[in-house]
Amino acid sequence: MFRQIGLTLKRIALLTMVALPVLGFLASGLGVNRKAPDSFYVAPVSNAVRPGIARADRGEQDPRGESAEREAATAQAESNGQSADAAVRRAVERLDESLAESWQAAAIEIAPPADWLTVCRRLSLALVGTGVPLEHFRRLESLPADRRLDVYLEWLLHDSRHHDYWGERFTRAFVGAEDGPFITFRRRRFRLWLSDAIAANRPWDQLVRELVTARGLATDRPEVNFLTVTMNSSEPDQPNPIRLAAKVSRAMLGLRIDCLQCHDDFLGNVTLGEPDQLRRGTQHDFHGLAAFFSTARFSGLQGIRDAEHPYRYQFLDTDEEVEVEPRVPWGQEWLPTNGTDRERLAAWLTHPENRQLAYSLASRIWALMFGRPAGEAVDDMPLDSPAPPAIAVLADELVRSGYDIRHLIRVIARSRAFRLDSAADFEISAQHENLGSVFPLVRLRPEQVAASVIQASRLKAIDRDSALLVQFQKFIGTNDFLERYGDSGDDEFDQQSTTIPQRLMMLNGELVREHGRREAILNATTHINLFSPTDRDAIDNIYLAVLNRYPDDAEQELFAARLVEPSAAGDNAPEPPAENGATSAGRRSTIRLTSSTSTPRRERLIEDLFWVLINSSEFAWNH
Repeated sequence: MFRQIGLTLKRIALLTMVALPVLGFLASGLGVNRKAPDSFYVAPVSNAVRPGIARADRGEQDPRGESAEREAATAQAESNGQSADAAVRRAVERLDESLAESWQAAAIEIAPPADWLTVCRRLSLALVGTGVPLEHFRRLESLPADRRLDVYLEWLLHDSRHHDYWGERFTRAFVGAEDGPFITFRRRRFRLWLSDAIAANRPWDQLVRELVTARGLATDRPEVNFLTVTMNSSEPDQPNPIRLAAKVSRAMLGLRIDCLQCHDDFLGNVTLGEPDQLRRGTQHDFHGLAAFFSTARFSGLQGIRDAEHPYRYQFLDTDEEVEVEPRVPWGQEWLPTNGTDRERLAAWLTHPENRQLAYSLASRIWALMFGRPAGEAVDDMPLDSPAPPAIAVLADELVRSGYDIRHLIRVIARSRAFRLDSAADFEISAQHENLGSVFPLVRLRPEQVAASVIQASRLKAIDRDSALLVQFQKFIGTNDFLERYGDSGDDEFDQQSTTIPQRLMMLNGELVREHGRREAILNATTHINLFSPTDRDAIDNIYLAVLNRYPDDAEQELFAARLVEPSAAGDNAPEPPAENGATSAGRRSTIRLTSSTSTPRRERLIEDLFWVLINSSEFAWNH
């Protein structure tokens, strides 16, 4: 009997030894997904159809049968999608023409197009804040080359990671990076509300009106947190109109008029007034804007409500406070006479002729896509200076599309400027980057560095569908990294140089060490070592996972040579270079489920190579 039990246990152990590698391979994402076109299928540009539900476009039969209503709805969605896609193409043409005119006027050179792997990395960093998972590259490689970028763009736009990431980015613009006052402020609720709004592609002008006119409790009405974050800073337990005016001017209008809080502009830095009668800004301009928020009062369990409450302020060189009437610094004719003060201000902000709202949003989206503003700063679009050519075109598109954020992202991502290389055969100057004739070299923000390290250590995308353990590891790892590395806070696009402590943290820190360790079953280094059939495949895969590109021939030969044991050079010698001058970037690595050629030497190299690539300058920059 004991012998029978022993044999049974041996069979179970044998099956487990066979099953675990198979399950690990399937979980790793190394295999080419033969159903990749379906996996990455998204509906046409229309937002009416979510990814993967329109079977007719793929020539499949719905096993359940489609009703006439469903067929009609699908046809309408496809029609809307084709119309929306045509609108995107026309907008891209206008943007490209405007940029081409500025390049021609400046008589500057233009960089060649970037390869598709590089553009995919840009899209991923811009829209979800991390590099591209190896799993996604495997799926994209099985698509036609001319469809990969557009398919991946649509996939990312409908990805929950994009909604969460951009929700956080705009949350920082509206309420900052700090937790704010206790009890009356719920930053997480506000961030989730913005993420849901981005997921639903709600019009931006509608969101602005809701923020400015918000009423209720911060827990029940997340938009109210835009107001309550300013509490406890002036009048006890009440929103601060001065801070709200500063937030509105910077985050919604793209203007830096904060200095007018204390004194009139005497340096010529702030120009306000009507287009044909521009003048220097005054204290009355700033405090007239702040006066609109004086009626927003916090009343215990009722939260924020509107109540009569005059705004009073003591101006410079005066002896006492005076009552200040709500007043806008330009476009008085756009300000309605009916409604509460905040409703009137919201109507003025979102008036179709008030272009500052469109300029500000276009500037911020451009900065998120390119990693840097098109002008001097993302929140500095003076009235007396023309907007950069790209921003002027994009602002028109925003108004034309009804403040459709997703439409603007598509236009920028498909533009020629976004898909140009960062390298060229001419000397690149600041003028080239400022005018967009090359893609600018931009240092990754701290949260992008942390997220990219963690994503590079997993072959599948880390999203809401990932295992709770993986999500928890990412949350803890990112927060700990930012606490030690430093968070950019509200100044997200301020390009600061890397400090020595930051470099040392990348070289010796726990985040890189833990996520590159080959012992952990979830780490990319373990999966790549186990399931890459050849040494060259292993090197290709680690480069794709970390730098989102294939190694060039010199890099491949260098690391392949390091894998050759001196006593076995004949058996493990590096493969000869590709014929006809083909480079590694043009070679596709096909991964099969075969017996691993793993050796202790290869295990060490993969772990070391992960560490080296993570700490390379290329990893820390968008290009």
